[in-house]
Amino acid sequence: MGILKQLEVDYDIEIVGDFLSHYAIMCENMEPLIIGLSKENRYGENIDDLFRIFHNMKSAAAFLRLDPIIKLAALCEDIVEEARMLRGPASEPFIDWLLLVSDQFEKYRKDVEGNAPFFTVLNPLIIKVPHMLERA
Repeated sequence: MGILKQLEVDYDIEIVGDFLSHYAIMCENMEPLIIGLSKENRYGENIDDLFRIFHNMKSAAAFLRLDPIIKLAALCEDIVEEARMLRGPASEPFIDWLLLVSDQFEKYRKDVEGNAPFFTVLNPLIIKVPHMLERA
């Protein structure tokens, strides 16, 4: 049984549908926010929006017990929380890392919607969190 079918067995179909639609919106909004981190005048608002996205992803995925999404969202929430203390703009390695993360969340979305038997393996480059979050 695939991921989506298992969710439909375990939870009300409306809850699963709401999760999928909200998750897709969050995935769609992520990339423009990440790219905007390179601009000092957009950094503060964009980093706050990204923090909220990761927090909401973590919470929603926790309700449905989607462990790969929970773990990645929790990691991102922690890193972005640290980045919220900075003034920006973001360093290129941090932006590149966030873009990898965005791609991974998109793969997870396709896994669920496509009823894949398992989640896509985490891109190993995501484990290499950049040391410099802010441009020097």
